[in-house]
Amino acid sequence: MTQAILTPAARTGTKPETGPDTGAGGNARKVFVKTYGCQMNVYDSERMGDALSRDGYVTVDSVEAADLVLINTCHIREKAAEKVYSQLGRLAKLKRQRNAEGGDLMVAVAGCVAQAEGREIIRRAPVVDVVIGPQTYHRLPEALARARNGEAVVETDFPAEDKFDGLSATPEKAIRARGVAAFLTVQEGCDKFCTFCVVPYTRGAEVSRPVGRILEEAERLAQAGVREITLLGQNVNAWHGKGADGREWGLGELIRRVATIDGIDRIRYTTSHPRDMDEALIEAHRDLPELMPYLHLPVQSGSDRILKSMNRRHTAEDYLRLVEKIRLARPDIALSGDFIVGFPGETDADFEDTMRLIAEVNYAAAFTFKYSIRPGTPGADMEGQVNEAVKTERLARLQDLISQQTRSFGRECVGKVVDLLLEKPGRNTGQLIGRSPWLQPVIVDAMAGEIGDIVRVRITQPGTSGLFAEVVE
Repeated sequence: MTQAILTPAARTGTKPETGPDTGAGGNARKVFVKTYGCQMNVYDSERMGDALSRDGYVTVDSVEAADLVLINTCHIREKAAEKVYSQLGRLAKLKRQRNAEGGDLMVAVAGCVAQAEGREIIRRAPVVDVVIGPQTYHRLPEALARARNGEAVVETDFPAEDKFDGLSATPEKAIRARGVAAFLTVQEGCDKFCTFCVVPYTRGAEVSRPVGRILEEAERLAQAGVREITLLGQNVNAWHGKGADGREWGLGELIRRVATIDGIDRIRYTTSHPRDMDEALIEAHRDLPELMPYLHLPVQSGSDRILKSMNRRHTAEDYLRLVEKIRLARPDIALSGDFIVGFPGETDADFEDTMRLIAEVNYAAAFTFKYSIRPGTPGADMEGQVNEAVKTERLARLQDLISQQTRSFGRECVGKVVDLLLEKPGRNTGQLIGRSPWLQPVIVDAMAGEIGDIVRVRITQPGTSGLFAEVVE
């Protein structure tokens, strides 16, 4: 996944909500949230924001205005931990300045770097008051209370209780402020143990949320005006649970049930593993107009030798047959993927296998990375680490091919008539932005409708990072 820097308020361009006045002098405590990483981290930040709101905090859009800075971290990118420490160094200066002026600033680090580094964060960066992992953030208000009493708090265990049981429902006002498209986590953790990946160590084993809890949250989102839901999981199509009919459901059955909720018109899900793409899920793509024709299906490499070394437990041919089956079920589906170049032992021939797979699949988009060592993963100790210059050259070639395919896909969209969910104002006055069924940003005239409307548009031209469209009368 790409790296992003977001605050809950900034995602939709809305102003932060006001909350109860609980701080000194009748002023509410103020929190600034910085989020790195994938959609699940965005969802986690929103839920932490909900918990803090009930503890008397309001969200602000600058560090300088905050009483608490919460950094929700991602461990996927290279040198992720060092980037966090660099940011904490800047916050230490601000905290010293605040203390000199008779004020205070609390700092909390959450997410996967928090889980991986634990108490080392406080040792290296004493500015930090609280370190809290992805499975314990429901304890954040309690942890902050302990920190205000002078304790350096580290909460990075994998608790027996379900963190979702410790989180209250998101207030309707907060849901409305976040917009008409929402994330909903249904599954966490991963049991696949790919040799390049830290997720099993930072997020833990695969856990599926119960059907009832998921549907309750989806219904609350719909009642608050959400029209598009993206179901999230580290390995989302491994989700399973007992349905109302007493049968064991997979993700396909869950999506069918979510599609019956009044007000939910569009459904997406991410991120998938090829080995968990079962017939029921493929049939959901065939049958449900609410399920958008876009699928993120990472393969990582086109070389069977490298796939085996990565412990992916599928071959390139397995992946290609799966893609063919999905496209037979949903001919208009757009595919995106993940690719790692320069995995230990990757030869020129292995890389060319990857390029051939990309050419055959023809992706609408992809996330591409140079392999970087993650301490504690099997890949870190493998022989045959690839020279950095070689990785750079391979990545450039791969990205050039993906860019060609993405531009081609955008050109092929021109002239198509699609339904567009209007999500937010555009960058320029008089514009609105929505997402195409294939997830591209689409810019239309603001006279097309109101945010939350689904309008019929014709794609008129591709742009540098999206599409332009006009309303179909």
